[in-house]
Amino acid sequence: MKLTLSSSPHQHVRRTTDQVMRWVLYAMVPGIIAQVIFFGWGVIIQMLLAAITALVTEATIVALRKREIGQALGDYSAIVTGLLLAVSLPPFLPWWMTVLGTWFAIAIVKQLYGGLGFNLFNPAMAAYVMLLISFPAAMSGWLPPSSLALHNISFGDAVSVIFTGFSQAGYDLTQLRAGADGFTMATPLDYVKTQLSQGYTYTEALSHPLFGQGITEAAGAGWGWVAIAYLAGGLVLLQQRIISWHIPVSLIAGVAITATFLQLINGDLYGSALFHWTNGAVLFGAFFIATDPVSASTTPKGRLVFGAAIGFWIVIIRTFGGYPDAIAFAVVIMNMAVPLIDYYTQPRVYGQRAKQKQREGDA
Repeated sequence: MKLTLSSSPHQHVRRTTDQVMRWVLYAMVPGIIAQVIFFGWGVIIQMLLAAITALVTEATIVALRKREIGQALGDYSAIVTGLLLAVSLPPFLPWWMTVLGTWFAIAIVKQLYGGLGFNLFNPAMAAYVMLLISFPAAMSGWLPPSSLALHNISFGDAVSVIFTGFSQAGYDLTQLRAGADGFTMATPLDYVKTQLSQGYTYTEALSHPLFGQGITEAAGAGWGWVAIAYLAGGLVLLQQRIISWHIPVSLIAGVAITATFLQLINGDLYGSALFHWTNGAVLFGAFFIATDPVSASTTPKGRLVFGAAIGFWIVIIRTFGGYPDAIAFAVVIMNMAVPLIDYYTQPRVYGQRAKQKQREGDA
């Protein structure tokens, strides 16, 4: 028996869970290709590790619960969870951290609460938060985009670094993170945050070769194209009515409004909306993470509140918090608020007001 998902009573396109999950996987393809182009083969290796771990963990727990393994694996939800986590991780993260994070997402965040449909938190983002808090140094180990990298890293190097910590030539991750200028490079969000803390202005921080010129000046090299690729995939999900527009649009708007407000206060200290959109995982999160049908709000008005609040928290945590990219924290925070949001945004039941007036008249 296949489960059928319908994200709300007003969504008339009903699809089975496996159909929905397959469309999510198809829509991720442009973004994955862009990540591989700019950040190397490690992306693919992390995806394989996460997918295998997710399937094995799901099958093991389902078997222990004496339920049908084929049905559980056939809905593709475990694979989607694994891949959503994998593409969020640094490409050369040690293999055991990827395995641990994926196990945590499936075993603890998903299955401990009863399996698909019962988890309170987004499994991939809860696992990301766990890894980031537990291993902050490793989780910040992103390599520079290929165009700015000092070392050309082959598939064999990627495998070697992930499983041993060293490339085939003997370079460790710190050495591989060196850019063409010889200095260890950070992600655009990390770099700007560090520069601002050292007294530089936002405009001065964007003068680094890591950023583009002209209309794309706020997009870190490679990151802007990755964001656009995930945006393209997200639009496919909207066109196919796999997701509704409420959460992506309100999240993107929430980021823009909050960022613009802060920049109007002090343009030397706070980044623009375009900077936040094109760096990190804002567009990926808007279409692929926050729209999770289980852990997100289910009412139309609730989705608008849910998405806008995530956008607000993204900018606030990025700006004033200790972690440059705040998607996971923002999503997990708002997952906790979903019951309250849904309670106060329930659509009025047809005829409810008339019945209430009638009762008041009878009284």
